[in-house]
Amino acid sequence: MSHLREHWFPYLLGVIILGVIARELLSSDATKENLFKPGDKQISIVPGIYELSNSEAGNLIRYGKALIDSTAKYFGPHGLVASITNGLSCQNCHRESGTKLYTNNFLAVASNYPKFRERSGRLESIEWRINECMQRSLNGEAIDSMSKEMRAMVAYIKWTGKNVKKNVKADGAGTKELTFLERAANSITGKTIYSAKCQSCHGENGEGVLSFDSVNYIYPPLWGQHSYAVSAGMFRLSKLASFVKHNMPLGATYTEPLLNNEEAWDVAAYINSQPHPKKMFAADWPVLKSKPVDYPFGPYTDGFSEKQHKYGPFEPIKKVRDEQMAMMKK
Repeated sequence: MSHLREHWFPYLLGVIILGVIARELLSSDATKENLFKPGDKQISIVPGIYELSNSEAGNLIRYGKALIDSTAKYFGPHGLVASITNGLSCQNCHRESGTKLYTNNFLAVASNYPKFRERSGRLESIEWRINECMQRSLNGEAIDSMSKEMRAMVAYIKWTGKNVKKNVKADGAGTKELTFLERAANSITGKTIYSAKCQSCHGENGEGVLSFDSVNYIYPPLWGQHSYAVSAGMFRLSKLASFVKHNMPLGATYTEPLLNNEEAWDVAAYINSQPHPKKMFAADWPVLKSKPVDYPFGPYTDGFSEKQHKYGPFEPIKKVRDEQMAMMKK
């Protein structure tokens, strides 16, 4: 007892530290489960732009939002800063300024970056990730990581996720995965769906519709020289099909989709069967076995063709991959 009386403070400090750790672990789980209110069309914890003060930091965030919303205005063919992209804007894929549920929103970026990604085989910063989008989805060039524009975009992206705890993967971030079809996605059927439900906005030839000032796209091109490159994430069928299911036609959400799963897969197959800029990066996927099942460019370690990797069926590929991983663990 005398020892306890003499050394009570270290014991108390240890108990407090253990309590804090336990609380953080429990709160992280709760945050992951309760980050969003079910059925919300908007993310419940995204801060409002009106909250920003009229300060240097606040104005930088506002500028970052403007760059996300209208990237073409600043970096497109007639860009105010530079003419280095295809005319698409970040918001074409990151809907509603990067805040819409299951639409590649930015909510979990600040909490999870820097992050190791298999495609590059390296630990990526937010700046690196932005430049990957500039080069692939916008088929353009990288910008200086120390430029005002990069600092503004990073500031905005971090600000959107300021209410998400570190290392929490927010439910509703990224995209909502679709169940694989038991068959290959059918681009011929997809063309019929496109003609009926997509063509009125995106055009018969997927060319999109420019705004009256010819700066931004009201409806972005889905293929052709002004669309995303084959090295972009959208050229993976699962990514595009998920985006289509939860966003298209205009008005669709993850709670109220306007296409069923098969329609989403098939129309995605049609879009990605059309010509896209063939920009590739030789350093991608340095570990071949880490390539996703729907990455459409070989070589592979699983014995399946590029065609099956592009259109499916994907379940047989996944099964072989799982068996390979199980063998490696033995």
